[in-house]
Amino acid sequence: MNGLSVLVVGAGIGGLTAAIALCRKGHHVTVIEKDPQWSVYGVGIIQQANVVRAMDQLGVLDAFLDAASGFDAVEIFIPDGTRVARVPAPSLVEGKPANVGISRRALQRVLGDSAKALGAEIRLGVTVETLDDDGAGVSVGFSDGSDGRFDLVVGADGVYSQIRRMILPDAPRPEFTGQSVWRYNFPRPEGMDALQVYNGPIGVGLVPISDALMYMFATTPEPDNPFYEKQGIAATMRAKLANTAPPIRALAEQITDDDAVVYRPLEGLMVYGDWHKGRVVLLGDAVHATTPHLGQGAGMAVEDSIVLADELSAHGGIEEALTAYRARRFERCRYIVESSLAICHGQLGKGPAVDNHKATAAMFAVVAEPI
Repeated sequence: MNGLSVLVVGAGIGGLTAAIALCRKGHHVTVIEKDPQWSVYGVGIIQQANVVRAMDQLGVLDAFLDAASGFDAVEIFIPDGTRVARVPAPSLVEGKPANVGISRRALQRVLGDSAKALGAEIRLGVTVETLDDDGAGVSVGFSDGSDGRFDLVVGADGVYSQIRRMILPDAPRPEFTGQSVWRYNFPRPEGMDALQVYNGPIGVGLVPISDALMYMFATTPEPDNPFYEKQGIAATMRAKLANTAPPIRALAEQITDDDAVVYRPLEGLMVYGDWHKGRVVLLGDAVHATTPHLGQGAGMAVEDSIVLADELSAHGGIEEALTAYRARRFERCRYIVESSLAICHGQLGKGPAVDNHKATAAMFAVVAEPI
């Protein structure tokens, strides 16, 4: 099927890559985003080898790499700061880095500019009010009073997906894991050429995102899911790192700007049932929201986008295409969600401890497989 009219709900990583993939297949794409400012918090994100390959498939690799910082290994440290392993990450695109770190704002610019250049219309400050799928198409009423009719609607609107609630009201809801993540930017030290992961009750990672910058992520047990006021949150983050490895404690002294701390409770979600209903389909965190322990949340959404566009081209009917899309994606996404959650539970003492070295190497092998 070519030339479909497609509405993509959500202009995050999944929604924008869906727009790019669908536009390249000859479809007409409108993207709506509820945030009128289209804001993205100012820390970074890990994009591993399968995402580098996916960006190549999407035709945006050069712009993506120009905005990112590449690295070809993951270094594992134990709680006293001793490095115990360096896990090589195989490149999946010849001559290109295996993995990258990139600012979320830079990634949004690359994907947004690419989607618009391919003809996608992006409308900000707009949500879906009504969906009426009559089998031949979907009539949509929008929050700004306008309406439209589409051949397909793609819900790429995240873990709290409105579209999931509308089409699959009995689907599971996201569950708080008992753990949260803290993020903060730092100057990148000379000679840093890998993602550095520190194991322990407080898991910490250091990710290069440019020649000058890296960001830290730290996962902490938060059993009661507390709310932290913005004022004083830098001191709170420093305190959370008080018993980590010496290099991390030294870095923590630089955490002084409350506004630069990004704190997020970690929630997980896996929809084991259908991922679509009629002409409305879900992708990314809307159906498989993972904790960040394997760094693959965004990667799974990017791959979803490519597979969805592929299957729409491979099949003559919407139902067949959407069923085939889920069939290709389900086991890979389930593996990432469940393996990441196992690491989380091990850190919290809710399950057996997971060897990060082995889990990372196993994950690299899985995501190196074709999508």
